[in-house]
Amino acid sequence: MKRTTIGLDIAKHIFQSHAVDAESGEVTRTKLKRADVLSHFAQLQPSLIVMEACGSAQHWAREFVKLGHKVKLIGAQFVRPFVKTNKNDAADAQAIWTAAQQPEMRFVAVKTEEQQAVLALHAVRERLKKNRTAAVNQIHGLLGEFGVALPKGWRGMLPKAAAALDDATSSVPALLRPQLRKQLEEVRQVTVQIEGVERQIASWLRRQGDCERIAAIPGVGLLTATAAVATVGETATTFRSGRQFAAYLGLVPRQTGTGGRVQLHGISKRGDSYLRMLLIQGAKSVLVSSKASKGPNTWLGRLTQRRPHNVACVALANKMARQIWALLAHQAKYEPNHGLTAAAPAAAA
Repeated sequence: MKRTTIGLDIAKHIFQSHAVDAESGEVTRTKLKRADVLSHFAQLQPSLIVMEACGSAQHWAREFVKLGHKVKLIGAQFVRPFVKTNKNDAADAQAIWTAAQQPEMRFVAVKTEEQQAVLALHAVRERLKKNRTAAVNQIHGLLGEFGVALPKGWRGMLPKAAAALDDATSSVPALLRPQLRKQLEEVRQVTVQIEGVERQIASWLRRQGDCERIAAIPGVGLLTATAAVATVGETATTFRSGRQFAAYLGLVPRQTGTGGRVQLHGISKRGDSYLRMLLIQGAKSVLVSSKASKGPNTWLGRLTQRRPHNVACVALANKMARQIWALLAHQAKYEPNHGLTAAAPAAAA
């Protein structure tokens, strides 16, 4: 039987595949145990294996590629409409197969182990940041109950809180002080862990030419550059254009309309929320520090004059996303005056 496309529903223990013979139309449904998955696909001729982009999908994609198969990953939200009736493993595998047949289906890039490890470091850093923020907020609240006002931010809070706990005349009860000292030590330890993760990410950036090139874009720093390269996958051609990459990040307007009339709303906020957040934060830093945001003769200056601050931030983040895609797709270097240099010869002519 010639199998061109195989829909595979993956799980922790039981996998379900769905394949259709290209000539006879015969449908084959196979239930596989986890231990038998690789041996089963090793016996098949090279095929297109399609899976949902869920937990462990990247791992299985890399394993199937080693066996000579081609792999595509589809977002779960694009598979769900093709589940016909009851939801089960066989129905999910069939829905994955059906979704893969759609001519304009969007796929998720298959990442290398190194790229996935970098994204895992980003996830660890975010979790540590949340833990530190929770501890700092609790210290603020508990000491505030006893009349101790602390400054904003963990850097200014640590010495002030430690001084209040060491002050014998402070109103903080002796019963509570040991636990608050442990909380302060927890904040220090988590900070050390965050700095260690950032050093690992920085060392990876220095080994990646793509990261160094896009880090030259104003507003794109260590975290944004590494997260962008790791998210795009092995090649930027996963996205057909910079606009599609920006849409994947949720930085383009939502659209509604009928009868030929289309209305644009706020950004869709779909796709990768973490990378979108990094780009918007980078855009905010550019607006605060850049002189270009104040110049009336620049794109950014004119934008800030006619649009609210947050709208300008999102517009700049959208532009940064398109620049990142262009540099990665064309293997180019960032040129601050690229548009101006291209327009100068045309104006002279």
